[in-house]
Amino acid sequence: MEKQKSFSIKPTRFMVFSFTISFSLSLLAFFSIWVIHSTPILHQETHFEFGSGHDPVGDFSTNSSNEVKDAILIGTQLKESVNTSGFSNFSRKDSLILHQETHFDFGSGHDLVGDFSTNSSNEVEDAILINTQSKESVNTSGVSNFSKKDSDLSDTQDSFSHLNGSVSELISSVLIAHKQKSYKSLDLDEVVINGNALIGNENGSESLLGKVEASKNSDIQESTSRKPCDVSKGKWVFDDSYPLYTNVTCPFIDEGFSCQTNGRLDKDYMKWRWQPQDCDIPRFNATAMLNLIRGKSLVFVGDSINRNQWESMLCLLMGAIKDPKRVYEARGRRITKEKGNYCFKFLDYKCTVEFYVSHYLVHEGKARVGKKRLQTLRIDTMDRGASRWKGADIIVFNTAHWWSHFKTKSGVNYYQEGQQVHPHLDVSTAFQKALMTWGSWLDKYIDPQKTKVFFRSSAPSHFRGGQWNAGGHCREASQPLNETARTTPPEKNIILEEVLRQMKIPVTILNITSLSDYRVDGHPSVYGRSPGKSSSGGQDCSHWCLPGVPDTWNELLYFYLQSNTQGT
Repeated sequence: MEKQKSFSIKPTRFMVFSFTISFSLSLLAFFSIWVIHSTPILHQETHFEFGSGHDPVGDFSTNSSNEVKDAILIGTQLKESVNTSGFSNFSRKDSLILHQETHFDFGSGHDLVGDFSTNSSNEVEDAILINTQSKESVNTSGVSNFSKKDSDLSDTQDSFSHLNGSVSELISSVLIAHKQKSYKSLDLDEVVINGNALIGNENGSESLLGKVEASKNSDIQESTSRKPCDVSKGKWVFDDSYPLYTNVTCPFIDEGFSCQTNGRLDKDYMKWRWQPQDCDIPRFNATAMLNLIRGKSLVFVGDSINRNQWESMLCLLMGAIKDPKRVYEARGRRITKEKGNYCFKFLDYKCTVEFYVSHYLVHEGKARVGKKRLQTLRIDTMDRGASRWKGADIIVFNTAHWWSHFKTKSGVNYYQEGQQVHPHLDVSTAFQKALMTWGSWLDKYIDPQKTKVFFRSSAPSHFRGGQWNAGGHCREASQPLNETARTTPPEKNIILEEVLRQMKIPVTILNITSLSDYRVDGHPSVYGRSPGKSSSGGQDCSHWCLPGVPDTWNELLYFYLQSNTQGT
């Protein structure tokens, strides 16, 4: 009887045992359902189309975790034919990370491949939320082979929300975990940081305060934190580290600009550096400049003042050349005033630096007026040498020096349009018509995707006591002026700006007028010829000694080329 009693089961114990088993099974089922619903299932292959001809592929898988460290959250908005396949209304309440290895190549013709995995998370550490907007292709100059490895995960509440399936806009948010921190090459000029998305502190951790808001704007929102610098406003600063070359180290300075060779003894005119008032411009770096024009042609077109700048550029670039024999004129010409066209080859960089004389940029010809055949200026016809320029990669134009009443014969029977020779036309009207002809030619024949176009503004003269042919002089000047009498831009500069506003092709003005206006000390004066030659020709207060002021013009050109390269 005792044994039977020990093996018997009371009803109360049986009920407790049954309830425990049932509760455990229910809890297990509830937990399984929660796990399934908390882990989103993504398609194994997802296509993002970044413009035509691109088919980036991302492989997605799922995992689970509780922490995310060193992550970048990037929101990208693109225009053009993006996400043509749909993929709209994608949202999730957990997180998305880049797992294993992801490659981003934002250039044209490249694929974007990424292995994505999704996990749940509760914490976000060292996260950066970036909202990137771009037109057409994304960062065409900047980020290639952008990779991240061994990432953790984060919680980005609704980080992917309502991805529009239209061809005109894709707004996506991608959380990129990074331990190698190889994102330093990201072009921040194309990035707008959403300040409402994160808080940072000194130990490097940030906490997300809200979900990512996708921008609905169709145009790029440009950052206003960095305003363009007006490099034409500033002052000359004495700098003993200048000049960047001498008449000994540069063999390309012709007689008219080689003031030291011609007997000028003072040297301070070579040691002034232009300092803009609102920013700094880089010191000219010959190696960097040669790399900017590697495999390209840099062409100067204009009058003898542009030849002045062209010779300065040759001398500046020679500072990076180890073997001078690797630089030569294509036809073996020596630089003189008599020959107008030159092409210097820099063999080590496979580039050319060229000059073509064109006093007016339009055609100088002849026409019959009455019984006489007179020299005329065809202000409706481009210079016949223009075919040599249109294939150039960088062109620096100028014209102004010859647009004077004396050199244009006071406009009497000189300006020609079609078969008509104007009995009289004022120089300003003729100058505007000529620039319109030049602008129309550029719009028709120059490809802005290939060629960068600059126009150097008029360079001032400093004749005192008369003009160049009437006893004008500047010999006594040895220091820059403290101030200039000019209060308004020259009329030619105003006309130039009016013409450029009507053109389709972008043209950058090298505005050197006001900064050069201070440099009364920079002209050759009586040192524009060899000491033994006659001085009956008067003083030269229009051109510039080399080394000297044109070196600054080329520093500005270097600045703009660098800026254009970094901004693309």
